[in-house]
Amino acid sequence: MIGAVPVGANDTASASRAVREMFTAIAPRYDLLNHLLSFNIDRLWWRRTAGNFSHVLGKPEACVLDLCCGTGDMTFALRRRAGKSCPKILGADFSHAMLTRAGQKSVGTTLRWVEADALNLPFADGSFNLVTSAFGFRNLANYDAGLGEIARVLRPGGECGILDFGEPGGVVGKLYRFYFRNVLPRLGTLISGVSGPYAYLPASVARFPKPSEMLERMKRAGFREVSWTPYTFGIAGLYRGKK
Repeated sequence: MIGAVPVGANDTASASRAVREMFTAIAPRYDLLNHLLSFNIDRLWWRRTAGNFSHVLGKPEACVLDLCCGTGDMTFALRRRAGKSCPKILGADFSHAMLTRAGQKSVGTTLRWVEADALNLPFADGSFNLVTSAFGFRNLANYDAGLGEIARVLRPGGECGILDFGEPGGVVGKLYRFYFRNVLPRLGTLISGVSGPYAYLPASVARFPKPSEMLERMKRAGFREVSWTPYTFGIAGLYRGKK
């Protein structure tokens, strides 16, 4: 399997089902835990990612998809960066519970939410100028299939931005790995009351391709001008590419 493998999963279908069940279970306290466990640095990462695509978001005619959007924090960052240009921005996720939370947070905005599987998107070829995904792509049961779907729904010249965790080196890496593998799972389980997702998180990051491998996968999926920009010593990073 070339994707996320939660405990007990033995094929793509069971992996996808397990991931959906995990995120459904933690949806009520998902936002609180994200901010708490990241010391609020996640907000900076979303803003920085949205800022990298200001040239797209500034076009009123643009169509933007935030994939694996969860409760919509990356989607909201895109909307704030777009300002008065008001491009069409959609958030998509396969967890109904997550999208319910996103809908509650977006009352009064023009944001729209679609319940959809990232490996089988309900959009026509060439529908979007920009596709982003923040901390969700790593959970796909098949990374190559996910990249293929992103490429399919992008217009020629369209861009993708995948923000996800990494594993920094040096002293920072040692401290990070201790926190990520020992402290974060315990805190997440204590606050959410659910153990599976926060035990799964460090394993999913360890399994995710290293930047060099991820960039090669993007090239094979049809992207050019691929790049990876580390955030906060490489704890997270932004993958970019053009169709």
